[in-house]
Amino acid sequence: MKYLAPDDLCASIDASPSPFHVCATVAAELERNGFTRVDEQDGWTGGGRRYLIRGGSLVAWIDHGGPFRVVGGHTDSPNLRLKQHPDLSSAGWQLVGLEPYGGAWLNSWLDRDLGLSGRITVREANSWSERLIRIDDPVLRVPQLAIHLSAERKGVQLDPQRHVNAVCGVGDRGSFVEFVADRAGVPVADLLGWELMTHDLAPSRRVGIERELVSAPRLDNQVTCFAGLSALLAADSADITPVLALFDHEEVGSTSDRGAQSELLVTVLERIVLARGGDRADFLRTMAGSICASGDMAHATHPNYPERHEPAHRIEVGGGPVLKVHPNLRYATDAVGTAAFALACAQAEVPLQRYMHRADLPCGSTIGPLTAARTGLCTVDVGAPQLAMHSARELMGAADVSMYAAALGAFLAPPG
Repeated sequence: MKYLAPDDLCASIDASPSPFHVCATVAAELERNGFTRVDEQDGWTGGGRRYLIRGGSLVAWIDHGGPFRVVGGHTDSPNLRLKQHPDLSSAGWQLVGLEPYGGAWLNSWLDRDLGLSGRITVREANSWSERLIRIDDPVLRVPQLAIHLSAERKGVQLDPQRHVNAVCGVGDRGSFVEFVADRAGVPVADLLGWELMTHDLAPSRRVGIERELVSAPRLDNQVTCFAGLSALLAADSADITPVLALFDHEEVGSTSDRGAQSELLVTVLERIVLARGGDRADFLRTMAGSICASGDMAHATHPNYPERHEPAHRIEVGGGPVLKVHPNLRYATDAVGTAAFALACAQAEVPLQRYMHRADLPCGSTIGPLTAARTGLCTVDVGAPQLAMHSARELMGAADVSMYAAALGAFLAPPG
């Protein structure tokens, strides 16, 4: 059973600078492995290997006729996104108006060569079409303030309205929207809408003396996207229907047509049962016997800030997958979900680490509680350990990539 390798993860991340590109990268691999894309507006019949895409979200499954085992994740990551009227100028500089998306660690985006990616909609006769766009040239840069201009040389508290606009040139230039349209090969008048975001142009890579670490953007949460894909492709249980559900908009609360708070997953699961020839009662019985592993990244203990972590719950890079527990339900994990994931780790022969957040610090959350509440599925929150979460560039252990994928694979294909 072959699982995702660190170099493969790096290649996948570099191919996927936006949630829409994540879906395209995952879909291409699914197609290579015999999956067929279905349209939500069509009737579904029969089982087999299927997937659908809704915007920046994707759901894929192998219908074996049994209860569901779901691995969930999210395709979006914090970044800086293009405003609707982006053209600005100041002191002779031409600027592009950007706005933070999600909980971006803003200082990490300074002084980086940035490209632009996402999707656009283009006029087509009396309708429109959707296209992916990716500009990998270093067209944008958010400059740091010189240390000599900082009060007491202690740095600047960044204002998301004033301090994250990007320099794109000097003097009089055309509209940045015209530049985007030109790169897309369409007249600017036909560019109807866009969801565009910046991405760091430095490639993902193995680092460390023995290359035992992975340095990359968007580890949170593309590691789960591609480890979950690897797990789905390896799932071969005849009694379980494995499902991969990758949602957009987790970083901003998941309240959208394709987020974890939407009808997307529960609708797809019901339609799978109906396509088998089942009815509503069959669907409810199937859901009662199903379970979800909500995959997101976990905080490794930071070597320079160990006091910021729960003392009795140290998490090691290279130490294996992480079970995330929060008594006040920032994570959905309970004893039943814990048992399912602990047995999966034992089956995969990988160690299991257990994370709890300091009680005196606010804890982040993920799609787990939302998925549990929306679907009624028993849900366990899990992840892989990393440093620098929400930074423009993050760090994890290379060994954790395959261990995480193996644990998710065992979860999707438990022994009969």
